[in-house]
Amino acid sequence: MKSRLQDIRKSICRRENLIAAVSALLIIFVIVGIRFAFFAEEAEQRIKVGFVYVDDESTAYTYNFIQAQNALETTYGEQVETIAKYNVPEGKETTALQELADSGCNLIFTTSYGYGEGTKKFAADHPEIQFCQATCNDANTEPVLENYHNFMGEIYQGRYLSGVVAGLKLQELIEEDLITPKDAKIGYVGAFPYAEVISGYTAFFLGVRSVVPETVMTVKYTNSWNDYALEKKYAQQLIGEGCVIISQHSDTAGPAVACEQTDASQNVYLVAYNQSMADVAPTTYLTGCKINWEPYILAAAGAVLNGKKIEECVNGTVHGQDVSAGFEEGWVEMLELNGVIAAQGTIQKIDETIEGFKQGNIHVFQGDYIGVNPYDGNDTYDLNQEYPENENSSAPTFGYVLKDVIKIEE
Repeated sequence: MKSRLQDIRKSICRRENLIAAVSALLIIFVIVGIRFAFFAEEAEQRIKVGFVYVDDESTAYTYNFIQAQNALETTYGEQVETIAKYNVPEGKETTALQELADSGCNLIFTTSYGYGEGTKKFAADHPEIQFCQATCNDANTEPVLENYHNFMGEIYQGRYLSGVVAGLKLQELIEEDLITPKDAKIGYVGAFPYAEVISGYTAFFLGVRSVVPETVMTVKYTNSWNDYALEKKYAQQLIGEGCVIISQHSDTAGPAVACEQTDASQNVYLVAYNQSMADVAPTTYLTGCKINWEPYILAAAGAVLNGKKIEECVNGTVHGQDVSAGFEEGWVEMLELNGVIAAQGTIQKIDETIEGFKQGNIHVFQGDYIGVNPYDGNDTYDLNQEYPENENSSAPTFGYVLKDVIKIEE
């Protein structure tokens, strides 16, 4: 009997040991399976991101996008591979897009307004790829595509603040009897008579006028984004007409060189765009502003990596398939301030104005002005009722020239 009990106990022990061994093996298999699934998922979370550029790093506009591309690689490491196509003319983007699609890109950023129509048509035939078009305004027009998006910083905020800095300098010159209020003339070299350019120079002008109400402005269009000789020539002409401040919405250092080469006895100062001109014009450059493309590009890539909708992952104001933001989300930035020549108190005013934008307390397109559509004289806008820029799109829409205070010169 005793021997029988011992045999039963041994049998139970063997079964318990077998169960424990099997359980241990099952646990190991589960752990290995989980780890395999995790690493397999990690392996799948890799994307290729394409960029189509109208220029290369030699122009400030494209260089700012390239900085965002570099930040994307740094932020996501091996999870993101980027491919760039440089110097692609507007209207010729389809070839570059096809090459990026053939390379296996999951996400493509197109960076010039003129790419919009071609990119949207291409996106319709490639629903497996997400396309993000900068500075355009067609993502919410029919046909609305789930894989086609627009984005842009609310740059009018930076333009206005740049104008405030320029206005403070004008005010200082007036107080020092170097010019009179009647001499408060500013000049602007613009690329094209597009709403983006008109909105920008109007915001700049209104920023100057917030400090020196007597200011008037003359605008000259080059009808080119990148024409160094013409930009310099037009800036020189504006200086010759008595403009004390020169600013620009164009891509070269031409206006900066024109200001720096002006006789030192003549009071002339430059407000730049997209890049500091402190090295080019150290005695005349004041400041400037630019769009920081990194917040959107990093967030859009993160959305695609995680299989989420882009507009749900970007911090900004969402307009359907379109997102914008300003100082509050870091989409707009001021360029370096030349403290040597800036008016006293400028730094404090910059901080105060940025905070005002963040709090929603600054209303730029408002005042006792009548705006006239340059393409239709019967289309006017009374700014006694504020114009809500970027209300429905990231691309600027204010396209009215302020009557009697802004002159367009051929």
